Amino acid sequence: MTPTEIAVVALAAGGVFFTLVAVVGLLRLPDLYTRAHAASKSDTLGAVLALGAAALSFGAGVPTVKIVLLLLFMFITNPTAAHAITRAAYDQGIEPWTADEEGER
Repeated sequence: MTPTEIAVVALAAGGVFFTLVAVVGLLRLPDLYTRAHAASKSDTLGAVLALGAAALSFGAGVPTVKIVLLLLFMFITNPTAAHAITRAAYDQGIEPWTADEEGER
């Protein structure tokens, strides 16, 4: 196995790991705000690592340029979308979860 192939496998494995962390965060965290945090951070990092693996496997060329543009698009849109969703939830009056509420449930 060449060093490039090892790097591709490591990046892809990292991408899968952080995507799984995002899924666990969506399933385990108590409210919309914390779930949005888990989804935006971990999912973005997982996608970046997976796209990095794809760019490394393609080598220099047009597909790598397209992947880099996709990465830039994701860096701009994922945090913006998470912020817009949580802002809309706050404007709708959805209260964030607090530790005090757990005893009441």
